[in-house]
Amino acid sequence: MTLNLVLVEPQIPQNTGNIARTCAVTGARLHIVRPMGFAVDDKKLKRAGLDYWRLLDITYYDCWADFAEKNSGPFYFFTTKARKTHSDTQYPDGAYLVFGREDAGLPEELLHDHPDACVRIPMRPTLRSLNLSNSVAIAAYEALRQWGYPDLEREGSLTRFCWEDAGEEGPSE
Repeated sequence: MTLNLVLVEPQIPQNTGNIARTCAVTGARLHIVRPMGFAVDDKKLKRAGLDYWRLLDITYYDCWADFAEKNSGPFYFFTTKARKTHSDTQYPDGAYLVFGREDAGLPEELLHDHPDACVRIPMRPTLRSLNLSNSVAIAAYEALRQWGYPDLEREGSLTRFCWEDAGEEGPSE
């Protein structure tokens, strides 16, 4: 199954680095729509995702029109302005989870033109929004949960002990 994570005009290199790391460990494809608020060789970006950068499947686009021309969706637009939650949405194979700028979100014209594809992560009403890299991780893992975590290791092991020595039932879930 293929999960696509899309950043539209990201501004903060550390967020993009963290998102790149999330993509690497989940196998998600990363799509970055320019302009960006930093250079790809920014040391803050590389520091956040350095060990994983070589593992990424990443594509850059000049603008939203370029991205939309090359990808057919389905698209899910993450925004604090949506009327339905991310966890009430079923994400099909090949879904594109789209996130906007840290300081402005996605353009309202885009949201207005796709009302049924807009979703939000619930939060307290008096606060502006979650951090972008946290939002992407929440969204990605919801889609992966729905798909049964394909190709992801679901069980860990201790390095100095065996779970079997911990009791009959092993680790608690």
